[in-house]
Amino acid sequence: MPWSNQSGGGGWKGGGNGPWGQPPRGPQGGGNEPPDLEELLRRGQDKIRRLLPGGGGRSGPGEPTGLMTALPFIAIAAVGFWLYESIYVVQPDEVGVELLFGKVKPELNEPGIHFAFWPIEQVETPALLKENQEVMGGAAAAGNDSIMLSGDQNLVSVEFSVLWRISDPIKYLFRVAEQPDLVRKVSESVMREVVGRTRADEFRTTGREVAQTAVRERIQQTLDAYNAGVSITAVNVTRADPPLEVQDAFGEVQRAQQDQDKFKQDAQAYANKRLGEARGEASQIREGALGYRDQVIAEATGGAQRFTSVRACSPRPTR
Repeated sequence: MPWSNQSGGGGWKGGGNGPWGQPPRGPQGGGNEPPDLEELLRRGQDKIRRLLPGGGGRSGPGEPTGLMTALPFIAIAAVGFWLYESIYVVQPDEVGVELLFGKVKPELNEPGIHFAFWPIEQVETPALLKENQEVMGGAAAAGNDSIMLSGDQNLVSVEFSVLWRISDPIKYLFRVAEQPDLVRKVSESVMREVVGRTRADEFRTTGREVAQTAVRERIQQTLDAYNAGVSITAVNVTRADPPLEVQDAFGEVQRAQQDQDKFKQDAQAYANKRLGEARGEASQIREGALGYRDQVIAEATGGAQRFTSVRACSPRPTR
């Protein structure tokens, strides 16, 4: 049954109560009644459309359109973004390298605030004073990458670190790629070369300092040949041990060598003791013989003198 045919004071369309027993509300409401929610949403959508470019609805005479109203905000945002991209800061440990249309400018910018005309100019800020460290071998190695073959055909597990800095920022940025990885690969290759020319026990003990110096010089020569713009400041060998699988056997050999050295030292000490005693006895015998000789000579000399004096005092026989 349609609402217009209901009894009791007229239907909904006729100005009576609605289907829920309340009179219909107009667009503006009445009395303390709240405004219509659909009307508020419609008005908000119309305002948003007028602000957007190409939005619906036409403005009246002399009234600015939505695009014209938004243009100042768009311009301010664009200028702010351009300044944000153009102004840059070089930190105290860095240097600024500017590129104009991708070509490097010859001058370098010192620490401070600088301006580059973005987007035709770009900036790189490498850290010249920062000391970088690459650790190789040991826990940092994957698998058996730390195992190296020595000059006497023994295996040595080497753990070492390389300290380096940027010496030429332009070469560092534009002559080579993946600079830390390059330093690691060159360092590991040079270390294997030096270990391969050194005896294992010498590399582990007295020859370690010499090997570190040779590795640093060789790494620097290789990187200079690549124009890497990197300066090697130090190479430190932190560990040079036999492989983990043979460490027990190597420990036994080391202990046997230590026992051998101890026995040699004990034997040498005993020999030195006996030699000292023998030399003391020989010196004593020699001194006794010299004393006896002097005594015999003195006694013979005295006897001869007495005989001579008695002979001189005795009368000569007459003829």
